[in-house]
Amino acid sequence: MTDSLQRVAPGGIARDGLNLKRCYGHDRSTDWQRRIFTVKDELLEAAKAVREKAYAPYSGFKVGAAIRSAAGIHVGCNVENAAYPEGICAEGGAITSMVAAGDTEIFEVLVYAEADTPVAPCGGCRQKLAEFAGPDVVVRLAGADGVTTETTMADLLPAAFGAAQLK
Repeated sequence: MTDSLQRVAPGGIARDGLNLKRCYGHDRSTDWQRRIFTVKDELLEAAKAVREKAYAPYSGFKVGAAIRSAAGIHVGCNVENAAYPEGICAEGGAITSMVAAGDTEIFEVLVYAEADTPVAPCGGCRQKLAEFAGPDVVVRLAGADGVTTETTMADLLPAAFGAAQLK
């Protein structure tokens, strides 16, 4: 895989975020492959842009998150508070934006921090994401050089607590 083009073996499956589509061995980028990377680029650019608005005067560690849902792309940044537990993480801000837009299902997540290695969501954010994202939802973690790690909600939070446990 390169930064701009994912090559899929003939008959292989590539994920475009909303649907799975089959690639029939074309060696060049098809329309749906371009759409895959447009969506990824939109999420990365949205997370980078909102990261700049983060309020992190205490740690200096700014994070941006972008979530894609049926209603569109929703962003959030971390907002610190002198009383540390009272701050909000970027993922929580993006979830709040999504719910305020009237949506409750996450299709894809990207978390961006200008760190040498990608930064995973904290435990609380993993649980918050799991409330709205199924186990197969892709979560991309990006560092200063762009997207470098891709995982799923199931890998980030195995045996997530959910509504089923409350019955």
